[in-house]
Amino acid sequence: MAGFFELVDAPDGGYRIRMMDGSGNLMAISVTFPTKRAAVAGVAMAREIAGTGLIRDRSLDGAGSVIRERVRPVSSPKEDAAKRKKAPDVRRTAIGR
Repeated sequence: MAGFFELVDAPDGGYRIRMMDGSGNLMAISVTFPTKRAAVAGVAMAREIAGTGLIRDRSLDGAGSVIRERVRPVSSPKEDAAKRKKAPDVRRTAIGR
């Protein structure tokens, strides 16, 4: 299942967006938006950035470098278990006429 966004009340008023993975784990939380309409616009912006944005490494050992190689998403333990459970290998034989 794909992840999803949740619109929630911000503790200081307004709204925040929570980005959840397919298992319901919190991946990110937004800034506070003053209105629901602004929050929905924030989701549109997040989708655009996620689809096209570079990864800028601001960690201590990253020195602001840009990570350009393709990065695969990290799978959950549940997804890993499903991958290990493979369907039996079925071989088909062609029968001539």
